[in-house]
Amino acid sequence: MWRFILVCIGGALGSGARYLVASWAVATWPLGYPVGTTIVNVVGSWFLAAVMDLSFRFDVIGPELRFFLATGVAGGFTTYSTFNWETMRLLEDRAYGLAASYVVGTLLACGVAGLLGVVTSRLAMAAVTALFTKG
Repeated sequence: MWRFILVCIGGALGSGARYLVASWAVATWPLGYPVGTTIVNVVGSWFLAAVMDLSFRFDVIGPELRFFLATGVAGGFTTYSTFNWETMRLLEDRAYGLAASYVVGTLLACGVAGLLGVVTSRLAMAAVTALFTKG
């Protein structure tokens, strides 16, 4: 039951953060291109990769915090359903090139962000290890 509560709280925080980022993106770049969803999915891909790597490779994030951060926060922050809906809208508007660039760009950017999340995790752990082993 405790993990369920952690996931719910994390999900609420992630969803709220997604709303704020998407609102800011629309106000900043009113292009008709789904910039806000792209940002949250790329940042979420980086965040989830870092959290999972820190949890499973380095064992510095325990199961409860992992559920809160990964399933809750990241799950509430990122959104495949919105990505899908926006792609369908672009296709309905016959903006085929924009739809294709959105799909390919999102997949590539999220893949790179995931790799950078793992790199971030490993660099952070190397820095912490170096800091505490130099005496």
